[in-house]
Amino acid sequence: MTALLLTLTLALFHWEGPVPADLGVHSGALSPCLSPAHCARVDWSVADPQAALTALVPVIESMPRTEILEQADGYLHATATSAFFGFVDDVELFADPAHAVLQARSVSRLGDSDLGVNGRRLAELKQQLP
Repeated sequence: MTALLLTLTLALFHWEGPVPADLGVHSGALSPCLSPAHCARVDWSVADPQAALTALVPVIESMPRTEILEQADGYLHATATSAFFGFVDDVELFADPAHAVLQARSVSRLGDSDLGVNGRRLAELKQQLP
């Protein structure tokens, strides 16, 4: 009975939110952050952007409550879900060989502030770059 009650309680706090309309690559770049309070966006200079993206795939796969939804043509889209409330963040990577950068973006679907979660997520990924 206790496990069922816990499951039902956590289900009440699962606030996923709508999928952002600006996901993906537009004119050769990931979308900018409209609000830095719940979004982080960086470009990492790398010698081989595709190799850098490929190297981060197992890192993202090993992150708790994170799922890769799309991976093709130098682009990756994943979602990361918070442990307690079930807030969903969208994580994107784009290999931009024309500018020798790996673009990264992490954005919360709901809320006005992410308390720095998206920025910390990107910092963690940067540490794993080859």
